[in-house]
Amino acid sequence: MEGLEHTLGIVVLVNRLIGRPVASLLALFGIQVADPAHCIPDYIVMVFIVAVIMIVLFTLAGKKRDLVPGKFQVVSESIIRFFEGQIVEIVGPEGKKYTPVIGTVGLFIVFCNLLGLIPGLMSPTAKLNVTIGCALSVFLYYHGQGIKAQGLLKYLKHFMGPIPAIAPLMIPIELISHFSRVISLSIRLFSNIFAEEVLIVVIASIVPLFLPLPFMVLSIFTALLQAFVFVLLSCIYLAGAVEEEAEHAVSASSEAHLKEAHA
Repeated sequence: MEGLEHTLGIVVLVNRLIGRPVASLLALFGIQVADPAHCIPDYIVMVFIVAVIMIVLFTLAGKKRDLVPGKFQVVSESIIRFFEGQIVEIVGPEGKKYTPVIGTVGLFIVFCNLLGLIPGLMSPTAKLNVTIGCALSVFLYYHGQGIKAQGLLKYLKHFMGPIPAIAPLMIPIELISHFSRVISLSIRLFSNIFAEEVLIVVIASIVPLFLPLPFMVLSIFTALLQAFVFVLLSCIYLAGAVEEEAEHAVSASSEAHLKEAHA
C-alpha cells in the first residue's frame, strides 16, 4: 500500500503547499522526514477534510434552531436522538451525558467511510492508523469515565475479580481482554472499509462505467453498518466501565447487543 501513497491530486497539492513547512516543523522536534515534499500522508489529508466538513455541519446545526424546524434541523436532531437512544438503551438514562463524545466518534467514522465514494478522495478508515486512533480514543474515554464514575481504586479493583485469591490470574486476563478490544474495533473497521475500496477500484478498472455503481451503493450500507457496530460496541464497553457492579456483571441487554454485534 505504500506505493499508493500521495497518488491523489489533492494530497499532491497539499504537500506542495505545506509539505516542506511541516517537515521543517517536525525537524524542530527531532523528527526527520525522508522526503519533505511528500511528508503528509494521504489519510492525514482525508482526516482533515472530514474534520472540516464536521466542523461546518456542527456549526450550522448548532446555530440555526427554529420553532418550525427545517429539513436540516430535522435531520440533525434525528441523528442526535439516534445516538442518544442507543446510549440510553445500553448505559441507562444517565448515559445521555456521553452522547457528544460517542456521537462525534460515530459521525466521524461515517464521514470517513463515505468519503472514499467521492471521486478523487479515499476513506481514511481504509488505513489502519486511523482506525487504531479511533479505537484508542474510545479505549481511553471509557476507562476515564469508569474512573470518574467509581473512583480509581474501586475501578481498578474490578480487574482483580470477585475473590482476591484469584487476582493474579484475573488481572492478566482482564488486561488482555481490554487491550484486545482496541485490536477488535480497529481491525474490524479497517478490514471492511479497505476491502470495499479495493473491490470498487478493481471493478472500476475493469468496467469503469456502470458496473461499480451497485458496489458503491452496497458500500454506503457497509459504511453505515460498520459505524453503527463501532458505536454499539463503544456503548457496551462504556456501560461496563461506569456500572457500579464489576465489569463481569454487564447487564443482560448489553450482552445481547454484544452478541448481535459480533454476529
